[in-house]
Formats: sequence, structure tokens, C-alpha cells
Amino acid sequence: MAHVSDPSFLVLHALRLKGFIAADAVAELTGLAPAEVTTHLEGFRDAGVATYREGRLSGWSLTPDGRTRHAELIAAEVASAACKDTVDAGYRDFLGVNQTLLGVCTDWQLRTVDGQQVVNDHSDPAHDKAVIGRLREVDDAVQPVCELLAGQLTRFSGYGPRLGRAVANVENGDVDWFTKPLIDSYHTVWFELHEDLLTTLAIERAREGEG
Repeated sequence: MAHVSDPSFLVLHALRLKGFIAADAVAELTGLAPAEVTTHLEGFRDAGVATYREGRLSGWSLTPDGRTRHAELIAAEVASAACKDTVDAGYRDFLGVNQTLLGVCTDWQLRTVDGQQVVNDHSDPAHDKAVIGRLREVDDAVQPVCELLAGQLTRFSGYGPRLGRAVANVENGDVDWFTKPLIDSYHTVWFELHEDLLTTLAIERAREGEG
């Protein structure tokens, strides 16, 4: 049976993954009630593990102590769930698809004209159709990885549906869902999944691939 994360940890984990996030976005990401999220965030602030910034962009982020506390809690969760080997296997499978996805995103943003790479102005429907087809192939390849991870830790269960929704939106003509930041575009969710795997396995992104 998959391990169910403590709600308090889910809120802390959302701050770790997003870096800076509004309370309502934490509620959406975790599936927790907004009032419950607010209670946890205010508790984190009082404990010195999170801070709130108000302004043109308002939101929450972890303090250095918060990042340390998160690292301790996620290590304890992985140990309690006895899932490190399986999550690591899923991560290796993810990496096998990651370079393909990066290439697909590059080809969505650029195309070759007269032997030169130029910004894709989306005036070539055949090019865009082919790239979208490749995005679907990427999704077909990563969905089993998402299922494997969700079978170990329920907090991974949202990635498959979110990626599937993004690629479906792209196929239906809403191409912002391919790479646009600040929405749950395919690239946005993919980057978050990658970060979640690195964090869960205590791998520094800058040192990924070493050893």
C-alpha cells in the first residue's frame, strides 16, 4: 500500500518544490482545504521555518531552517515507507525520457529554416503537429513511471493526471499548455516532478549524474 504523507509535510513540501507560492496554490497542489493550509503555514511562520512576503507578488517560502527541517522529514518519510529503491528506479526511468522531453520542448520553441535554427513562429502547421505528436509519445512513456511512483508515495499521484491534462490541452489547440510558465503546462509539471524526485532522493540538481 502506498504511503500517505502527513498533511503538514505536504504543505512544507509544496513550499520546497515551488520555492515561492501563494496559500491558495498550496491548497490546489496538495488537495488540502484552504483553511487547513493557512493553519499549517502560520504555524510554520511562528516556528521560523517559513516566511511570508507581501507585495505585488505575495506568497510563502521556506527559511534556511525550513529547508533543513524539510530534508529531515523527507528522509524520514522515505525510510518509513521503505521506498527508496523503487523511487530510485522510477527516477532512472524518468531520466531515460527526460532528454527526449527537453528535445521536444526545444523543437517547439525553435525550428530549422534553410539550415538555420530560428524561433518557431508556429507558421508551419506540419512542424507543430509533428512536435505535438512527439509530446504524446513522451507522455505515453512517462505515465507508467508516474504510476510506479504513486504506488509508493501517494503525493506523487497528481503528476500523471496533470501531465495528461496538459498534453490533451495542447492537442486540443491550447498550445500555452506546452511550455508556458506560471500555469500547469507540460514543461512546468515535468520540471516539478523532476525536482520532486531529486528532493525525495536527496540528489542535488547541480550534481545530478555524478557517480
